[in-house]
Amino acid sequence: MFRSRIHSGVALTAGFALVVGLAACSSGKEDAKAGADTKVTGKISISYLQKQGDQEYFVGEAAGAQAKAKELGIDLKVVNLGNDANKTVSEVNAAVAQKANGVIIVVPDPAVGPQVVQAAKTGGVALLASDDQICVDGTDPSKCAKDKLVPRIGFSGTQMGGEVGKRAAAEFTKAGWAEADTAIISAWKQDVTVCTDRVTAAKDAFKTATGKTVKNIDVGTENTPTSAQDKVAATVTANRAVKHWIVWGCNDENVSGGVTALQNGGYTADNVIGVGLGAYLACKDWGSGKPTGMKAALFINGYEVGALAVQTMFDKLKNGVAMPAEAFAPTKMVDAATWKEAGVKCSA
Repeated sequence: MFRSRIHSGVALTAGFALVVGLAACSSGKEDAKAGADTKVTGKISISYLQKQGDQEYFVGEAAGAQAKAKELGIDLKVVNLGNDANKTVSEVNAAVAQKANGVIIVVPDPAVGPQVVQAAKTGGVALLASDDQICVDGTDPSKCAKDKLVPRIGFSGTQMGGEVGKRAAAEFTKAGWAEADTAIISAWKQDVTVCTDRVTAAKDAFKTATGKTVKNIDVGTENTPTSAQDKVAATVTANRAVKHWIVWGCNDENVSGGVTALQNGGYTADNVIGVGLGAYLACKDWGSGKPTGMKAALFINGYEVGALAVQTMFDKLKNGVAMPAEAFAPTKMVDAATWKEAGVKCSA
């Protein structure tokens, strides 16, 4: 897995793919970079601000960031923002007040993007988005001009969703279910652009792979197991005629909650196909040895993203290397037979 640096701002090693945006003449691109261009000669200080920092993915991301910071001799402060938009802005202001050189952030709500960008710019602090996109002018990131997106380290939502949709299609075909008896639950927090990208790609990939038009039900959640379980339970109650269910979503939390709701609703494991995204909750089902509707999950390693984000910020601050528009980490589909070998760590 990834342990090396980005070199010259345009190349990644160990399987990372890099997408570099075109240079722009507009002030929007300058705003998106949101940091002074002066190289830091002394010790570098960075704040890593994360939404939902107690989720296993983000715990791993923080660990990767801390390990890379130790290797590079960086002072790193990790802050759990939860889902608090107000805390997001106050913590960025605190980082500025504490003379941090850079801020890496996973925003709980993209609506606070303009405030985050402005605070960083005013304070002369370099800004890098982790995982979720941020648009400088507050536009929905999915509709934001590329030159107004803050540089981002994470995963390709389209690629991830495509892998989920293809695996769900393979499981559906193997099960031999009738199209008319089956429904898909797509569960995600619908104002988070990267989540929408994942779900949309899953739908497209499933349709392409199967050639079937299976009924899809979009379920809005808070991207937590409890929220997904509650919302999916209500959906199932309203659709009792459905015999077989396919569940996917933005993350493992959505799929795990959905699978649990279906189990509680009386559906057996052989009538449910759940394909998670993260694998850190899916593996708990597999480790139990009991039949489960969680058939597979895409393993995404937050540790690698945290390390890469810190390395990218270091290269910018210490060596003046321009941050890439986007840098993506690799993913791997796992299931009950392969998750241990792949190195998945289950959530506590």
